[in-house]
Amino acid sequence: MAKSWLAGRSPMVVIVRGVPWWGLVSSAVAPVLLVGGWTLAARLQPGSFDAVAGTISSLAAVGAADRWVMTLALAGVGACYVITGLALRPAAPAGRLMLMSGGVATMLVAAFPETAGAGGSLPHTFWAAAGFVALAAWPLAARRRGPWGPAGVLLGLLVWFGAELIGGGRQVGLAERVLAGAEAVWPLAVVLACRWSQSRGSRRLPGCLDGLV
Repeated sequence: MAKSWLAGRSPMVVIVRGVPWWGLVSSAVAPVLLVGGWTLAARLQPGSFDAVAGTISSLAAVGAADRWVMTLALAGVGACYVITGLALRPAAPAGRLMLMSGGVATMLVAAFPETAGAGGSLPHTFWAAAGFVALAAWPLAARRRGPWGPAGVLLGLLVWFGAELIGGGRQVGLAERVLAGAEAVWPLAVVLACRWSQSRGSRRLPGCLDGLV
């Protein structure tokens, strides 16, 4: 009798709230806004825009044609990250905070556009770097147990983009889009896994995060 009661009250069992529906909406909207934003903004540029060499920031830079398109897209994506971080209750608090910080940094990237001329915009560079790093590292901070898993892929993509950017590579735009796209899709994958776990009636952690963070 006592053993049965203790088994039901084991301190190793962690019960948490699940991910609400609005977290699913925000995580799904983010990649759509991002990819849709850079696709439409590129088409609005005069001539032919090279998405392999041209950066996302250049589409929202001062002097770019219809720069408001990419600016609004970045602001919306950043807001989605913040909302998703609030909704992702099964993740560790440090990871959620880092995801939301990445969202705030993304909104500040939109607020401080890239400028023409030598040196560019220091605030833009700072917030862009902070955003990319936070959005690449949040899955590691969100872990509650277990190895790194595939979350290390984001850090690998971050290194690739950094190498292209610092080395003046010809694929800096491609590297940035792959990194930004992966960072936008990853929260959606985690939310979907958690929602699927919820639909099966599972209330124990960190099952829905295993293999994703």
